[in-house]
Amino acid sequence: MKFRIVVLPLLALGLGACVSAPKPLLGSFDALSPDEAAERGATGALVRWGGRIIEAEPASDRTCLVVLAQTLDAEARPRARDLSEGRFIACRNGFYDPAIFAMDREVTITGRVSGFETRPIGDYPYAYPVLAAEVLYLWPEPRDVEFIHSGPIWPYYRSHPWGGYYRSYRAPHKGKGN
Repeated sequence: MKFRIVVLPLLALGLGACVSAPKPLLGSFDALSPDEAAERGATGALVRWGGRIIEAEPASDRTCLVVLAQTLDAEARPRARDLSEGRFIACRNGFYDPAIFAMDREVTITGRVSGFETRPIGDYPYAYPVLAAEVLYLWPEPRDVEFIHSGPIWPYYRSHPWGGYYRSYRAPHKGKGN
């Protein structure tokens, strides 16, 4: 029993330490949000920002993505769906298909702040930091997983209150005379 008390927390801690960003997103970056970059006029800052794509704008020589910025988790993946750190525009040479880089897809981008562009959001003029993107990392879309159970449910299987089943391990009942 003491073994479990010591080993299980160490195992969980060790596995948690394995979480890191994908290789193309590793490096040292300035700790600025898009809102802070716009307030400070931080042209030239090397940043790693991510969020959800609002729009992809292909041109003849490059594609720009308008992104709703969100905080990044330990893997550099956008995490807070209902919170925003502002908006930004990321441009990279080449064609990036708007059907793939579509609205609401998660993306993480590294690059330098090359300037600022004011565009309206409704009637509000909004200053977007513009990134010269070095890496555009489009995260895979989450897939639904279907739980299929194909075994006897009773007497050995019991249902979890949150769904699914687990196997019940009970010692045989020892009544009188056993």
